[in-house]
Amino acid sequence: MSIDPAINHRPSPALGLKIPRHIGVIMDGNGRWAKARGKARTEGHMEGVKALRRLVELCISHEVPNLTVFSFSSENWSRPKDEINFIFGLLHRFVASDLATLMANNVRIRIIGSRDGLESSLVRLIDDVEAKTRDNTGLNLMVAFNYGGKAEIVVATRHIASEVAAGRLRPEDITEATVAAALYTSGLPDPDLILRTSGEQRVSNFLLWQGAYAELVFVEENWPDFSEATFLAVLEEYTARERRFGGIEAKPR
Repeated sequence: MSIDPAINHRPSPALGLKIPRHIGVIMDGNGRWAKARGKARTEGHMEGVKALRRLVELCISHEVPNLTVFSFSSENWSRPKDEINFIFGLLHRFVASDLATLMANNVRIRIIGSRDGLESSLVRLIDDVEAKTRDNTGLNLMVAFNYGGKAEIVVATRHIASEVAAGRLRPEDITEATVAAALYTSGLPDPDLILRTSGEQRVSNFLLWQGAYAELVFVEENWPDFSEATFLAVLEEYTARERRFGGIEAKPR
């Protein structure tokens, strides 16, 4: 799918900021936020959901077309079972309780990642919310849940291999576009900006293929403290970057 570069870097009407076509967010630091306050990790996760709501509202108000948030990594299965069950319950409650608001704001929801290991009731809820919001034309909200970037590339590779084995695709015809079309984010522009909270400075298996040329911004705040001021500071940092994509001069993407 070709993307018109003219839709990127749209200035914010109020602040003159460049607006990315696609923002990816690694929502990190819920546990550290809770520990610093002597609270249970579960309370940090609950506050993290509130921060996610703030981010969605900010993306809508600043006309960000696409947002992908890293909610639960396929590597997070090593965490205590009670915490995993709590996080799964939070996704269930977020999707169910916020659906009416998201529909009213024309938000389309996609839950990307593996469905393996998820309870059937959660899978049904995911399928239902994706179906109900499919025709919405506002913000595309992708929630990366039970997701890993390496695993996503493996799934895409298997799909392409099956097409070759079936005779529908020649190996010499495989291109970067072929791979991109087989990823969970098929049809969407790659992220222009990937943000991580909590001071950690790594991508942790998030959107590995798609984020090849993303601008990386790391902030010290733990995710529950994410605010409008932080969001605007991140956009200011992004606006100041020159994006050359391997060339000499900045390119309008």
